[in-house]
Amino acid sequence: MSVSKIAHVLLLLLVLISVNSNNGVKATHKVFKRFQSQSVDRVGPLHRTAFHFQPPMHWINDPNGPMYYKGIYHLFYQYNPKGAVWGNIVWAHSVSRDLINWKALEPAIYPSKWFDIGGTWSGSATIIPGKGPVILYTGLDKNATQMQNYAIPEDLSDPYLQKWVKPDDNPIAAPDETMNRTAFRDPTTAWLGKDGHWRMLVGSKRKHRGIAYLYRSRDFRKWVKSKHPLHSKQDTGMWECPDFFPVSLTDRKNGLDFGYSGPNIKHVLKVSLDLTRYEYYTLGKYHTDKDRYEPDGSSPDGWDGLRFDYGNFYASKTFFDSKTKRRILWGWANESDTVSDDNSKGWAGIQLIPRTVLLDSSGKQLVFWPIEEINTLRGKNVRIKNKKLKSGQRFEVRGITPAQADVEVTFNVGSLEKAEPFNPKWKNAQDLCNMKGSTEKGGVGPFGLITLATPDYEEYTPVFFRVFRDATAKKPKVLMCSDAKRSSIRTDDGNEPKEKMYKPSFAGFVDADFADGRISLRSLIDHSVVESFGAKGRTVITSRVYPERAVTKNAHLYVFNNGTQPVTVESLSAWSMKKPRKMN
Repeated sequence: MSVSKIAHVLLLLLVLISVNSNNGVKATHKVFKRFQSQSVDRVGPLHRTAFHFQPPMHWINDPNGPMYYKGIYHLFYQYNPKGAVWGNIVWAHSVSRDLINWKALEPAIYPSKWFDIGGTWSGSATIIPGKGPVILYTGLDKNATQMQNYAIPEDLSDPYLQKWVKPDDNPIAAPDETMNRTAFRDPTTAWLGKDGHWRMLVGSKRKHRGIAYLYRSRDFRKWVKSKHPLHSKQDTGMWECPDFFPVSLTDRKNGLDFGYSGPNIKHVLKVSLDLTRYEYYTLGKYHTDKDRYEPDGSSPDGWDGLRFDYGNFYASKTFFDSKTKRRILWGWANESDTVSDDNSKGWAGIQLIPRTVLLDSSGKQLVFWPIEEINTLRGKNVRIKNKKLKSGQRFEVRGITPAQADVEVTFNVGSLEKAEPFNPKWKNAQDLCNMKGSTEKGGVGPFGLITLATPDYEEYTPVFFRVFRDATAKKPKVLMCSDAKRSSIRTDDGNEPKEKMYKPSFAGFVDADFADGRISLRSLIDHSVVESFGAKGRTVITSRVYPERAVTKNAHLYVFNNGTQPVTVESLSAWSMKKPRKMN
């Protein structure tokens, strides 16, 4: 059993314990009652992000109901208005005209009715043609039974949709006697079938089987559960925050709306795994006549499946941007420091940079890329071309702000003759990254970026590739890592020594054939987060890090090669990133 599998088993035991001690609250959020309503006196600026979305203070988690409606982008999100840890959750609401510059509004939904008095949890938004947007969300009653509810705008003439009403015919879906009443949550955006019926999914579980229940409705008010789930899978546990949408097999530029059912498409089913804190997705066929989803078998349907992001990324939600014809992904990155740290700094959680979602040309996976609007924040720029790095060499990228930067680099490795043989026993990328880190000399690699670093390497976060020869395949095996083990000299907060800072090495394999010897890397660096996109977004890894010395003006950025094979930096462009402005 791999180290990661052992960790999964231990995590399962901890989750089972927490489920029995949290009064029906989601197992993914531990309850710290002494902190959850503690008011924030000041906000610690040291590790706050500059160009990632976060409110001025307090805790945030899941992005909810993103949508574009009448010229305005709306983002709702789980938010604690009273403290910097999870608790007192409401649906916070912010608006933007460009997905970059935001304005915060009053919370849209908060516990107030019998069907949500125990909490207003995650959900989605659906725009009904000719009528406007409807929010679907999970509420808890006084007995902690989870049920699905809807809310509608009070005034559709208000461009910001600031007031929302919860009609008295809620709930619209409640668990029946065959279902787990405390594991029934997170409704998807609904889609309209050719038969005139609306459909939505709700995440659930039965024992250890993850389930996506399917519901149908003619009027968006009375919903009936299908005789069978859209899909389920044994030994995956609770399916939180499901997402289900089509992608085009032929259009490499545009996304598709949720209800599109034309030719040349596949469907994506994504779930957030309560047991592992990771998400996985499959590509497959949606049989509309049977309302069944069938994965195509190109990747595992389970814990080892494909991921939107192989790092600190959870509870993601996509929406179709009708303005630009894009499918856009939002994801939450929680903190990796301690609860005491969060309470002390007065804030916790960020939303990652929105990403476009398309099907890769291979048809076997998705590709993700930061929305183009993020480029408007680029400032001072440096460029480097055709710089060769021999074994053990590195150079510093100067002239920008390394703690707040956007970096794009293309490497050319030339020959793969020196690549190490790939051992078929290396099934798990994260285990392999732990074994062969950035300082472990290889044949082709490790090479990449060293972010948020001190010159003496006391603190640094490397993002790198390592290339192997795979005897069972026609192309090499490529490992991508973002390793936080040396990201900070601190291991705990000193006050609660049992509560250690989480500093993992995240990793994933990259589908790159190296036919021309090239591979690209883009990293968005923002003080306490490093979002990295390998091979034009085929593999994405997000890390949360908290350096003590490599901060603000004392942070450095390097390019390195620790492989015996020389590597050429064909091109590198790096920009200092500005802060967004508040929307007017």
